[in-house]
Formats: sequence, structure tokens, C-alpha cells
Amino acid sequence: MAKKMEHPFRQRLAQGAILADGGMGTYLHAKGAGLGKALDELNLTDPQLVAAVHDEYIAAGAELIETNSYGASRAKLKQHGLDKQVREINIKAARIARERREIAGKEIFVAGSIGPLGKAVGSYGGISRVEAEDCFAEQAESLLEGGVDLFIVETFSDLKELKLAAAAIRRLCDLPVIGQVTITDDLTTSYGDTPPDLVAAAAELKLDVIGANCSVGPQRIFDFLMILHNSTDVPLSAQPNAGLPRYHEGRFFYVSSPDYFRDYCKRFLNLGVAIIGGCCGTRPEHIKAMHEVFTSFVRDDTESATVTIAPPPQRQPPPAARTFVSDFAAKLGNQFVVSVEIDPPKGVKVEKVLRAARKLKEAGVDAVNIADSPMARVRMSCIAASALVLQQVGMEIILHFTCRDRNLMGLQSDLIGAHALGIHNVLAVTGDPPSMGDYPNATAVYDVDSIGLVEIISRLNSGTDLMGNSIGSGTQFSVGVAVNPTADDLEHEINRLEKKVQAGAQFAMTQPLYDLDVLEELLRRIRHIDIPILLGLLPLQSYRHAEFLHYEVPGIEIPQQLRDRLQRAGKDAAECGVAASRELLDRARQLVPGVYLMPSFGRYETVLQVLH
Repeated sequence: MAKKMEHPFRQRLAQGAILADGGMGTYLHAKGAGLGKALDELNLTDPQLVAAVHDEYIAAGAELIETNSYGASRAKLKQHGLDKQVREINIKAARIARERREIAGKEIFVAGSIGPLGKAVGSYGGISRVEAEDCFAEQAESLLEGGVDLFIVETFSDLKELKLAAAAIRRLCDLPVIGQVTITDDLTTSYGDTPPDLVAAAAELKLDVIGANCSVGPQRIFDFLMILHNSTDVPLSAQPNAGLPRYHEGRFFYVSSPDYFRDYCKRFLNLGVAIIGGCCGTRPEHIKAMHEVFTSFVRDDTESATVTIAPPPQRQPPPAARTFVSDFAAKLGNQFVVSVEIDPPKGVKVEKVLRAARKLKEAGVDAVNIADSPMARVRMSCIAASALVLQQVGMEIILHFTCRDRNLMGLQSDLIGAHALGIHNVLAVTGDPPSMGDYPNATAVYDVDSIGLVEIISRLNSGTDLMGNSIGSGTQFSVGVAVNPTADDLEHEINRLEKKVQAGAQFAMTQPLYDLDVLEELLRRIRHIDIPILLGLLPLQSYRHAEFLHYEVPGIEIPQQLRDRLQRAGKDAAECGVAASRELLDRARQLVPGVYLMPSFGRYETVLQVLH
């Protein structure tokens, strides 16, 4: 313990409360920094602006200032094309803050700010644990090289991710570490982490200070710290937002006044909180108001004795999953099933889609697959198109659902909505990147990949959202996934399929295949994976069509022999393509329990010819 107290910050912490600075990002925006850009890049492009923010907080009385590096991890900077400048940006962030301290001539501590990576970490598929550890270590090492006095890992809604960040720092050095989560109104993180969970993390990682910042205002953070105060001797920190933001004329405004922060500063000090500052929406005037309290504070032992806080609500166990099985899922394994893909329309007219669905139903097709803006091109919402087919044709739907366009909230909301509309089969796919489509500069979300999406659907089926919150009755989705037998690294593809099945996948559909040997090789190597595999077939229309698919579309390989056959067929190439698909289907019927047909250019009559 004596050795730990040798650090100046730890010595100062033992002497009494420390006033921290306020919001960095929101104040930079208020001073003219552009929206939609990486604020961390300002360390390189406009260091004077960053320095001015530090100067104002120091002048207001802050004794601890944070580096402008909250989003300066490789994962976050990559979104702005800055992932090669992680070291440069973080070193500069630390040096700017150190220079302002030297100019001020005061004892001020520089805390290296590290925030979450912006992607779900772990089994959800957003970013692997190893990648996350590397990102945190890289950023921490750079801040350390820049000369920070301590670290603050802040605004984490997932305690597991906070622990990865803190552990990365601990492996590098013995500098003090402050760990702060961000909470919801129910006094837990959005991932369900509770105050006792944070206390346990502090003990595991020997965190010097624990607390909360961002998301909510002073009141709820005070309530959260009251629970911590009653359960740990670890010093506490509070950096609330200036209330909830309001949107007005294109900008967000935070409404909590400096006077309100002055009042809560007294309550935080009376509770014994060790570090008090602000987060989003707080400005130098908020810090100045709290500094005035610091200089005249007298403890009132009666106040905290009158405050009682109920513990966070206990999460209800999920309801028992029901045993509903969709008609399509019930047929799998009991009869040979046929599904056909239909692309949603490019506009608002759905008559062609409905006509195609009726023809397919009359032909005995078991289900139609509704694609989700395939090739990253704008089309009608796949959920809307699916609902129209289901309601007006009565055809069973397999909804293609991608991770490309929706964040974690949007994924879950849309899935719940789809289920309410009667859609019970989902093909979980990662989705073609925007660079393939009409809007190559559009932002792709990819909070999770297809493995993470399967896990999300499985959670909804069990009656909870991803964070463990009850949704009442569980959904009843049958979950399908894609598999590519022609993948360059088939071992990796099989490994991903195994993970999808572990997450809850119930059937799989292959990419379009043109070689039965490839299918047989896949089936041989996945004999241990006990889910139905449907063969994907896309009838070829011409030699030129075959060349395009083979050379320009990822995941599709067409044997040279078949391409030569199409070239020789000339004007009869379309009939040749149908015949080739029919031959492959006839041979595959003994190997797979069904087929998934993809018509080219909306020619549904072609797939019917294959089936006939």
C-alpha cells in the first residue's frame, strides 16, 4: 500500500476531493469544431482550439484535466480514415494538456481519456476480445508516451469492455486508473451492470477510483454513487451531463445551469465523492460554480443521513420459450422444401412482386425469400415487402436481415416489429458493404456481424433483448444463416458456421453453386453440424452473365466447363442455364433437404422451369 501512495495523484487523492474539468467534445463543438468529424484529430489540425479549452477549465479551477482522446482508439478513428494516426493523435493530446499545465504553473493532473470502441465486444461479433485488447493497449501506450499522469476509462456501458481497457493499462504501467460507467435511469448500465458489479471490477483490477459519467444528470448519478458509497471504500467520482439534451434548430442544448451544479456539488462533497466534474454540456462556468463550493465547503453530516436510495430493480427472468415452429421450419427434414428469392421493388409499386409470389405459390413453392437491399442498392424495406406478400398472397416468408444498416437498437426494434407482422423465418446475414452499391460513401453500421445477429435473435426468442431486459413473450423466429462452400478459406467458413449454430442458427443456405463436388466436400466436412443445408441455385442466362458472376461477384465460382457450354449454346444459353441447374438439382436431391432458387433479373419463370 505504501508503494502505491508514492504516486502524486494518489497522495493528493488521500488529502481530499479533486475538481475535474467539464465536457470536452460538446465544448469544442460550441467553439466551432465541425460536426461529423473526429474531434480527436483537432490535436493535429487545430491544437490551439484544444489548448484553449484546457486553459478555460484550468482558469475555472479544475485540478484534473482530461486529454482530448476519448475517441482516439484505432476502432473509432478508422471510421474517419485516421486509424494509421492513433499514436500521433494520442501523443499530441497528452502533450497539449501537459503544455497548458506548465503554462498555468499549477499542480494539475493530466488524465489520459479512453472511451469505448463503439462496437459490441465479444460473442456479438462487432469486434473480438483480442482486437479490443489491442486497440486499448495501443491507445494507452501512446498516451503514456505523451506523458499522462493517470488514466480515466470512461463512459462505458459494458463493464466487460471497461475491464479490458483497464487491464490493458495495468499490463503497461502502474499509473492510477479511474473507471467510470455510464448509467440509465434504473441505475444500471445499458448492458445490465449494477453498482456491485462495478465494485467487483474495482477489486479485480485495483482501480483507484470508480464512478459514473455522461448519459444522465447530477441527480441519477448521485443516486448511483449513494449505492456505491454504502458498499465500498474505493474513492468515487462523478462527472454528470448538464441534464438531458434538447434539440432546437439543428443543435443540441443542455439545460442544467451552473447554479444547479453548484447545489449538487455540495451534495457530492457531503457524500465524500473524491473527484467531481462534468461531462456533455458542461462548460467552464459549471466548473467555476463548483470551484466556489470547493473553496467554502463545510461538511453537513445530517444531509446524507436523510437520503435513502432503493437498490436497482432486479431483472425479471425471461418467460419460458414457446414451442411454436413455422410451417417452413416444420417441413425441413420431413420433405424436400423449395424457396425462391424475390427482390423488393425499387419504388413504391409492388404489383410485380405480388404477381411473382402468387405464381410461385401456385407452383408449390414453400416460401419466398425477401432480400434486404441486395448488392447495397436502395429498394423498398424488406420488412414492408414481406408483410405485403404475407398479407395479400398468404405466402410464407424468409426475411433476409442484414447488420449493415441498423445499429443494435434498430436491429432489435425491426425484428420485434417483423415478428408482430407475422414473419417467423429470418436469414441472418452480415450484408453487402455500401461500397458495392449506389451509395459507396454511405455509412455502414455493422455493430455486429451475422454471428452476433443470430445471438440477438436467439435472445429475443428467449424473451429478452440483448441486454437482458424482458420483452414479455419471446419471439418465435426460425433462424437461418448463409454458408459459402467456395470460400477461399473453407476452414474459416466452417468455423463461422459452427459459431452461428452455437448462437442458435437452425438451418443454412448456400451461396449459388454450380459444382456438385464442391457441395459434397462441404457436406463431408460439416457432418458434425446437425442443421439442414439448402442448396443455392441461380440459373445462368448467358455466357456474359456467367463471366460477370464468376469474375466480379464475391463468393460465386462457375466451372470453366459450364462457361464453355454456355458460350457454345449462343442464343440458347438461357435454356442451357436452366438445364444445368436442373441437372445439379436432380443430383443434389439425395444430399440436401431443399433448394433455394435465385432468379436473375427478376425472371421468375426461369426458376419455375428449373423446378418443372
